[in-house]
Amino acid sequence: MPNITHDIAVVGAGIIGVACALRLARQGLQVVVIDPQEPGHGASFGNAGHLATEQVFPIADLSILKRLPAMLMDPMGPLRLDWKYLPCALPWFTRLLLNLRSAPFQRTVAGLRALNESSLEAWRRLLDDIRRLDLLKVEGSLLVFERQDSRPALEALQRRMQQQQVPVDWWQAGAVHETAPQLSEKIQGGLFFPNTGHFIDPYRVVFELASAAKACGVQFVKQQVEGGQLQEGGVSLITENGTLSARQVLIACGAHSAKLTAALTGKRVPLDTERGYHLMLPQEHDRLPFPVTSLERKFIMTPMSEGLRLAGTVEFAGLKAPPTMARAWQLHRLSKGLFREELNVEAATPWMGFRPSLPDSLPVIDSVCDGKVLLAFGHQHLGLTQAAVTAEMVGGMVSPAMRSESCHLPSLKRYRLDRF
Repeated sequence: MPNITHDIAVVGAGIIGVACALRLARQGLQVVVIDPQEPGHGASFGNAGHLATEQVFPIADLSILKRLPAMLMDPMGPLRLDWKYLPCALPWFTRLLLNLRSAPFQRTVAGLRALNESSLEAWRRLLDDIRRLDLLKVEGSLLVFERQDSRPALEALQRRMQQQQVPVDWWQAGAVHETAPQLSEKIQGGLFFPNTGHFIDPYRVVFELASAAKACGVQFVKQQVEGGQLQEGGVSLITENGTLSARQVLIACGAHSAKLTAALTGKRVPLDTERGYHLMLPQEHDRLPFPVTSLERKFIMTPMSEGLRLAGTVEFAGLKAPPTMARAWQLHRLSKGLFREELNVEAATPWMGFRPSLPDSLPVIDSVCDGKVLLAFGHQHLGLTQAAVTAEMVGGMVSPAMRSESCHLPSLKRYRLDRF
């Protein structure tokens, strides 16, 4: 085996990989991060910026079955399936439907809730550690509705969330307009989630974490990992420029994690990608005090330092198909009527990225192959939300001394690889 020069090689320089790398370096380990892109230039660059601790339910439930045909027939709707990709996606969708049964559905809710309940404080610890708490605003978020016939559905959602101990308040129209006066008078009210937050610049968060990691000795290598092998003393990773060896590897490359996981563990993971879009509006400042989601229109608007970000939609088309940027511009059309004055799209920029999703809506966070292979991927829409707590869990897996300090963290049993 080639000379081992690192304790851990982290594959993936998104928010999960970089947060984990910093955590591991803080624990005294020699860490290298490998990614073909600069840190934060994948899905972490363009997420909605919402620290979505309220989202304790899976990405789908049984009610979607009734709406699915109409949704799929609308090319600009909240869910699109590229029919050419259907043969590849069908096994994933089959497993998704099986996970909508009562017992697995409740297991998912418990797993998501455990991670989300720990996420906000984990983020505060992490950002305080690098002295950048200013990047996080914990001022809540709002889910609004416009039609009176939507009220029963929203009331039912409130009851379900209260059953899961998610802090949630019902806001009448007056409270909405007092807090967000630029929203349209059509807004009837909504649900306010006080224990949620948002990042004013999601890319800057990754950048600052990467800078702190570099200051701790973490190396960042801009290469593509093409495969790997387990060796007696660790793991060899095959890159486009040769072989890199480490005692352990952490696979945290999001939607690209399945191939390397299979090569090193022999396990085929049912990982697919929900392609998400955003439209960044640099001329829009001070429209909203915090993230606002539309129940009927099914997208989110987040105020950021660089403007207002409109984000959402789900597209199943795999990793190779070109982006459908019309879906990003559709977000502007969806915003029409939500404000007293229409949003300014001058110099707006569209974007598409890959959300890594597993059919039970839970990530894989695990240590396998006698501890040589660590896994942290598949966080679907919640990668930003769960990155800091995932980093603490990975730190606890690697360093036994840290496990006693991690007793407040979720148990790993719900996120094991062997559940597939």
